[in-house]
Amino acid sequence: MIDSFSKQQRSAVMRAVKSKGNRSTEIALIKIFRQYHITGWRRNSSLIGHPDFVFPKARIAVFADGCFWHGHTCRNVTPAENAEYWQAKIKRNQARDRAVVRALARKGWKTVRLWECEIKQGKVRKLKAAGLF
Repeated sequence: MIDSFSKQQRSAVMRAVKSKGNRSTEIALIKIFRQYHITGWRRNSSLIGHPDFVFPKARIAVFADGCFWHGHTCRNVTPAENAEYWQAKIKRNQARDRAVVRALARKGWKTVRLWECEIKQGKVRKLKAAGLF
């Protein structure tokens, strides 16, 4: 598939994707927390892996993962240009995610990883399973 953007435009689009304050993940998850009256969360934690949200009293770290960047199967889209780079990048992200979960578990933290598509659909079963409400 041919990219609809030029190389420079695609580069600008990818640079604009921020890891903090993302509307489709973090901001949407805050709305879910408020909707279900989930309290006790904090942002900007310095824990290993920099979770998007932490619940210090419950020792739960919540990550809001973008489906593209973390390789969720809902999208199965790899850019046609530079495909090898993107596949390797996503595999590195996944390996880092697994290492972070293990490191947090060794420190006594439970980890909840929510996919962007789950957040968009308002699926909260992982939060419920973690005992947040």
